[in-house]
Amino acid sequence: MQKKLSRLPRNVWVMSATSLLNDISSEMLLNLIPFFLANILGVRTAVIGLIEGVAETTASLLKIYFGALSDRFGKRKPFAVIGYALSAVTKPLLYFASTWGWVLGVRVADRIGKGIRTAPRDALIADSIDDKQRGLAFGLHRAADTLGAFLGLGIATFIVWRTQAQASLLSLDTFKLIVLVSIIPGVLGVLVLASGAREVTGTGTGVEVKRLSLNEMDPRFKYFLFVLVLFTLGNSSDAFILLRGQERGLSILQVMGMSLTFNAIYTVFAGPLGAWSDQVGRRRLMLGGWLAYGLVYLGFAFSKTGWQIWALFALYGLYYAATEGAAKALVADLVPQAQRGTAYGLFNAAIGITVLPASLIAGLLWQGLGTWTGLGPSAPFFFGALMALLAGLLFARLVR
Repeated sequence: MQKKLSRLPRNVWVMSATSLLNDISSEMLLNLIPFFLANILGVRTAVIGLIEGVAETTASLLKIYFGALSDRFGKRKPFAVIGYALSAVTKPLLYFASTWGWVLGVRVADRIGKGIRTAPRDALIADSIDDKQRGLAFGLHRAADTLGAFLGLGIATFIVWRTQAQASLLSLDTFKLIVLVSIIPGVLGVLVLASGAREVTGTGTGVEVKRLSLNEMDPRFKYFLFVLVLFTLGNSSDAFILLRGQERGLSILQVMGMSLTFNAIYTVFAGPLGAWSDQVGRRRLMLGGWLAYGLVYLGFAFSKTGWQIWALFALYGLYYAATEGAAKALVADLVPQAQRGTAYGLFNAAIGITVLPASLIAGLLWQGLGTWTGLGPSAPFFFGALMALLAGLLFARLVR
């Protein structure tokens, strides 16, 4: 493994370092936003689902456009730098948030930055590596991204512990302090990317590049997008898992500890499992990951205590480690280099656009149908497990 890592090109390491720093900044805040909305602003879960869904859908629509634009001009780096810079500038505005509409505005602006950068960034990584190490490259990138989330959560947890260790709910002063601290790694990430990344020659053919429509792509890629949409309909925002932990008795500090455990598992296994996909195949690894997801979501539905949620959330990290890098490597396997920006835009959009109905469904199931049927907060997790089973069966049949 060490020998393989030493052969990875400069861009993979630079993009991994950038994602690490950006996620230190982002995850200090994103895991606390549901509690800021619920504990401080008194917002209902349906509105929390709406905020998360609208923010992710906004990003997804832009991913298609800017992914295709990076193909057209044969440039990936400028879009990545602009996207990370926009997020670094907008997240600190949460310091002034006093209504859920303000939070929605900041989340949408932050996700616009993500929409600009994600497809060109993924295409730049894919362009920089050959297919025999593609799983390892994306696995390393996901591991660095998640290590950043772990460190960001660790810093936020330390701040919560120092300012309100005995409190079960998040306080406004603590949240504002965390917002201020998050500015530093966000800015550093932009600087690392701007100074360290290099364009890859042969990325595209400039403005003469033929635009590739979805109809012209490999049928397996289209089937993959279809089953991914079905799966994502049951994969609502992880904010509902954090709220489930609090609903089952965990304090705000314990919920953050739960998130730290998840990110530690994800960080440790993302690289090895990504490299493993180069050997055993992306399809097999993703099917195993989706099966694990369904079982974990059933566990969330049946859990009676906060500690059970904590243990299941740790296992949930294995699902992410097995599938995130493998899925992105699979996209590059199915699409030629000159159109990868477009393909990654479609891939990320398929996930992001579906997050809006998925999060709305989860919020309504939690407080609407869940109350009516007696399932309560378990309802969205039963739904997620069912959709994972359906998507897995179709994936096994259609994506050969």
